[in-house]
Amino acid sequence: MLADKLTPFINRYNELSEMLSSPDITSDIKRMTELSKEQSSLLPIVEKTKEYKALIEEISDSKEMLSDPEMGDMAKEELKELEPQVPLIEEEIKMLLLPKDPNDDRNIIVELRAGAGGDEAAIFVGDLFDAYTRYADLKGWKIELMSSSPSDAGGYKEVVALIKGEQVYSRLKYEGGTHRVQRVPQTESQGRVHTSAITVAVMPEVDDVEIEINENDLKIDVMRSSGCGGQSVNTTDSAVRITHLPSGLVVTNQDQKSQHKNREKAMKVLKARLYDLQMQEAQAEDAAQRAAQVGTGDRSGRIRTYNYPQNRISDHRINLTLYRLNEIMSGGLLDEIIEPLIADHQAKIVEAAGL
Repeated sequence: MLADKLTPFINRYNELSEMLSSPDITSDIKRMTELSKEQSSLLPIVEKTKEYKALIEEISDSKEMLSDPEMGDMAKEELKELEPQVPLIEEEIKMLLLPKDPNDDRNIIVELRAGAGGDEAAIFVGDLFDAYTRYADLKGWKIELMSSSPSDAGGYKEVVALIKGEQVYSRLKYEGGTHRVQRVPQTESQGRVHTSAITVAVMPEVDDVEIEINENDLKIDVMRSSGCGGQSVNTTDSAVRITHLPSGLVVTNQDQKSQHKNREKAMKVLKARLYDLQMQEAQAEDAAQRAAQVGTGDRSGRIRTYNYPQNRISDHRINLTLYRLNEIMSGGLLDEIIEPLIADHQAKIVEAAGL
């Protein structure tokens, strides 16, 4: 029975309400934030459950009136209107019952890096970043460039950006992985198609209370900015390189003229990488959790191919092929790829949950 599946969620919501009113919780900001987020995630289920129970009760009342000589005809008409609503609301509840990714509401830090293919890979980093920028504009999101390493041939050897907005991670987490591009480079005189690749990493932005870093674990170096765009700031030691000694992670930022701002941005990226590392380790320890993450973008494998001569874009995780590459890239219409990925991911979770 669907009602039986709903009971634990209602009980947990009520339990959280009591906990959040406790002085022990209200004095612990980190714990209160965690519980408040959990309660907010349960609210749609609670509200839909109330709607569902009210509908079932109304149908029951109408059925009781069927034998009434005066009210029977009215009851029949009400049932014709009410009963078709049951499967619709049940489907909505099933979707709400799906396990939620706790990071779905977060902003993200996205890193694009040129891989095999030299200059052509760097150019495609720029092309894909432009596509993400247009997609963000359509969604009403904001993009803040964190750091970049422009390529002499155009595009970027690496670009790191913070994307802020509603449900950013829930949609762009599917972009993490290796992206392969096939096209004729501008410098190719024989018209031969070249294949190159770039990598995309998508990491949730984290709050300071979620990732605590011991200053003693950091090695911070300052240096003069260099490379494209660095000429205006390379007269002072404004570039910052932070090494997290326990993990070996290294983050460099030189885009800002202020050493303080470069350090601040580098720390934000470092915290996101450490959080991402923690998530990967947790998933590696829990096989069931790892299976539940199907479709979130494993960076170890090729996820998508962009074939420009054929105007074809293919996502290999769901065997999806569209011959609208130019429109999708130039118009930011990535939902034509992302929506099927979300649907496939949800279908797998529904099947696994037996809903």
